[in-house]
Amino acid sequence: MFFGRDDKKEAQKRGLTIPLLPLRDIIVFPHMVVPLFVGREKSIAALKDAMAHKGPDDKAVILLAAQKKAKTNDPSPDDIFHFGTIGHLIQLLPLPDGTMKVLVEGVRRAKVKKFHPNDAFFMVEVDEVEESLEKSVELEALVRSVHSVFEAFVKLNKRIPPEMLMQVASIDDPARLADTIVAHLSLKLNDKQALLETESPAKRLEKLYELMQGEIEILQVEKKIRTRVKKQMEKTQKEYYLNEQMQAIQKELGERDEFKNEIQEIEEKLKNKRMSKEATLKVKKELKKLRMMSPMSAEATVVRNYIDWIISLPWYDETQDRLDVTEAERVLNEDHYGLKKPKERILEYLAVQQLVKKLKGPVLCFVGPPGVGKTSLARSIARATGRKFVRLSLGGVRDEAEIRGHRRTYIGAMPGKLIQSLKKAGSNNPVFLLDEIDKMSTDFRGDPSAALLEVLDPEQNHNFNDHYLDLDYDLSKVMFICTANTMHNIPGPLQDRMEVIRIAGYTEPEKLSIARRYLIPKEQEANGLADLKIDISNDALKTIVHRYTRESGVRSLEREIGGVFRKIARDVLKNGKRDLIEVDRKQAMKFLGTPRFRYGVAEREDQVGIVTGLAWTELGGEILTTEATSMPGKGKLIITGKLGEVMQESAQAAMSYVRSRAERFGIDRKVFENFDIHVHLPEGAIPKDGPSAGVTMATALVSALTRVPVRRDVAMTGEITLRGRVLPIGGLKEKTLAAHRAGIKTVLIPKANKKDLKDIPLKIRKQLRIVPVEFVDDVLREALLLEKPEEFGRKGAGDNLKGGLTVTAEPSTTIAPA
Repeated sequence: MFFGRDDKKEAQKRGLTIPLLPLRDIIVFPHMVVPLFVGREKSIAALKDAMAHKGPDDKAVILLAAQKKAKTNDPSPDDIFHFGTIGHLIQLLPLPDGTMKVLVEGVRRAKVKKFHPNDAFFMVEVDEVEESLEKSVELEALVRSVHSVFEAFVKLNKRIPPEMLMQVASIDDPARLADTIVAHLSLKLNDKQALLETESPAKRLEKLYELMQGEIEILQVEKKIRTRVKKQMEKTQKEYYLNEQMQAIQKELGERDEFKNEIQEIEEKLKNKRMSKEATLKVKKELKKLRMMSPMSAEATVVRNYIDWIISLPWYDETQDRLDVTEAERVLNEDHYGLKKPKERILEYLAVQQLVKKLKGPVLCFVGPPGVGKTSLARSIARATGRKFVRLSLGGVRDEAEIRGHRRTYIGAMPGKLIQSLKKAGSNNPVFLLDEIDKMSTDFRGDPSAALLEVLDPEQNHNFNDHYLDLDYDLSKVMFICTANTMHNIPGPLQDRMEVIRIAGYTEPEKLSIARRYLIPKEQEANGLADLKIDISNDALKTIVHRYTRESGVRSLEREIGGVFRKIARDVLKNGKRDLIEVDRKQAMKFLGTPRFRYGVAEREDQVGIVTGLAWTELGGEILTTEATSMPGKGKLIITGKLGEVMQESAQAAMSYVRSRAERFGIDRKVFENFDIHVHLPEGAIPKDGPSAGVTMATALVSALTRVPVRRDVAMTGEITLRGRVLPIGGLKEKTLAAHRAGIKTVLIPKANKKDLKDIPLKIRKQLRIVPVEFVDDVLREALLLEKPEEFGRKGAGDNLKGGLTVTAEPSTTIAPA
């Protein structure tokens, strides 16, 4: 059935009738050897027929044509391409499952001319395709180009073995070259069929060249992608490997799991924590950084601490205010005796808040001597309002960072004390006590009082920015309370932001009531004597107040009462318990020892040149004795007693006033030329300053120079001018209480301070004779022992010193010691 090349023309004339083997998803080209697995009955029948009717050269011939659709199981002539390849059956091997494995070799192209009727298999009449073998320079160039492109293609395509390149390089025939190369290209079925149907070898090579160029571009892109992916995978695998190693090491150390758990805990807290939008975004950003860090790094510790601080702050956590004014008043009265003004201010605040529902936190400043209850009053305010209480002591604070915090760039940085205290409180509306605000100081690290300006300004503190957090925090709901002993150490701008409430010292009745209500029960329990009945008499308490304490507050009184109870506790252990333990005046003095103070300092003789003045210190009001004397000399004024500049200037002003009025006071002007005058304030180790001793020194000078004694039961205070006017002073209440404690009967005050008398308790006012004065002459008439006080200081009254003035005590130039 097969004819050689010599008989080709004859065969084409009469046609060639051979069986057809339909192929799925494969096209066999000439010079191509392919193994096929055949299972369909028609296909097996076609193979058997081809083997049965071999040609003269003893070769079975069959047409290999592809199906248009591989899924078609029983194809019709229309389902098969009419252009195929005549092939030789080299080997036919039946398999156990009924299929056949056949090895075929493509020989040449052929067209199906006609399908012959046959039910067993396809029998077709074909015409072989004659391929022109014309050679040209262009064809030679094309062959070389195809060789070159195929070589590049093989280098990029790892599926083609390198040996194939040598095999193709030895092929010079254009037709065979095209058919050999196309068999190794991954082309679509239709593209391969189109190449099979292209009869001209030159056109096949051109099309093949174009297809290979496209494939090369695709392969180059794939190579780039593979290289990039490989690098990425290598990097990822390297990181994964290193991370796994690190995890293994940390697992041995027991740290990585803790770190993961810690991050999970932070995430859980973040979900459940209500914070400002700015704070939430900041925590998420820092948490993202933390995940990328090693738990062993120092930076991870810094970030963890920062996140912990932000999450632990009470951004919107607040306590419910107790706005019952009656209940608040009961609590305040229960905790403290007296202190009317501060209590009224707190109740006003609560009343307004109850009406308006929302009120910016006020800034109160309690100013008063130690031991009067400033700090404990702040605690009572927190209890009365139902708020948390935090206390920040500012004594000795010199660094601005104590208030505002350090920036995170510093090692060991932390937020300021304000933020730390709020974290401790756990709410954003506590009662915040800034204790001892007057004890702050300034150095090279900044001014902490300037940092408090924003904190204590209700118009600004809603967005307080701490350097460590670098976030705005709302302080407007915090009720700030400041305490101070004096106002002059607090900067003016800071004073302007606070409502100052002065708390003066307690009177004797108030001290006795406080001792009876609060101090005695407290100290009795503190010393383990709560189950005993102990009665301390009023005389004993008065003795403790008069002879063992001299203060505005009750701190020393509490200490002395504690001393009494300690003695009782020792006696109980030694001699056993008794039904009733009574402490009278003698017993109290026995327990406490020698009295420290003499009650009634002013109870002495009327003396020349000795005047009782009144001073105000951080400890409250004090008696300030002033002495003056004259001695032969050259008219010098000597001032001693560790006095400040202001007080020294007051002494000079008093001296100038006395010299200007010498004639009216009956003082010989030669005294100022021939005598030195010495003014001294005892207790010389204690610094003293201020202008309010001006009238005291003027009175002492006049008494010493006129030799007229000063009344022992008169005390005075006031600033003096050169014209003899008495100017107002501060601390009137404290000074008046000090005079009362000292047993003074008459107190001379500047007339301008008359308005402040309402602050003095009514009981004290009734027990004292308070005389407002406007001029020094009025002071001298009240203070000096004169037979005709109304004539003293008038023009001509001192013309005859010896007879013009009558004194009740023998004048002397020497002054007895106090």
